[in-house]
Amino acid sequence: MIKSAEEVELMAEAGRLLASVFSFLDGEVLTGRSTMDINDMVEKMIVDRLLARPASKGQYGYGYVLNCSRNEVVCHGVPSHDEYVCEGDIVNFDITLEKNGFIADSSKTYMIGAVAPQARRLVQTTYEAMWQGIRAVRPGARLGDVGHAVERHAKRAGYSVVRDYCGHGIGREMHEKPEVLHFGRPGTGLRLEEGMVFTIEPMLNEGRRMVRTEDDGWTVRTVDGKLSAQFEHTVAVTGGGVRVLTLRPDEKALARA
Repeated sequence: MIKSAEEVELMAEAGRLLASVFSFLDGEVLTGRSTMDINDMVEKMIVDRLLARPASKGQYGYGYVLNCSRNEVVCHGVPSHDEYVCEGDIVNFDITLEKNGFIADSSKTYMIGAVAPQARRLVQTTYEAMWQGIRAVRPGARLGDVGHAVERHAKRAGYSVVRDYCGHGIGREMHEKPEVLHFGRPGTGLRLEEGMVFTIEPMLNEGRRMVRTEDDGWTVRTVDGKLSAQFEHTVAVTGGGVRVLTLRPDEKALARA
């Protein structure tokens, strides 16, 4: 569970490479492209340009390098040649990358073209909720503090937090201990220590928090058909607070706040 300083630096390198994948996607025109086309584009970048491994491919029998979750899909959306990213969509891309034996995990919800105000507000609030959780991370804090910070921000905006899925420890394996819930009571749960590395990845629903899994065994949707959004970063507990290992260049000011 605890990573050495050298291991954290190796994870930071994987995180830096993964952040560059999202920067690449930021510059691409996604409207009208199939989700499989985007999957293949990301795989080519990770393998050919970054000389890394897409860690999701083959994990638990999953055949692709990313999850793409549009609109009412909460998580684990499967790429398809028949599914297209359309004007007005919100779509989350969840991507993992392994370099030098260590894995980084991150996701971002993209707003495609002219997005309805209510969808834009959900996406922005989800992003803020993730950062509220990140800012609660420090040595001596509890995991309940992190979950409480996320849930409080979501509820104040009128959204529900999905409880069926959570963040997780990460390192040489994609999923390690501990589980990182996005709800909780302050002062409860595991005490954080320097060297812990885990993900914070809240999923916020416009409506109820309940979800259902499709027959494909992967795709998870809201039960009421309302929108869902997600953001994720891999973070490390440092001696003085927190380090976001998958930080993107446009987020540097947020990390200093």
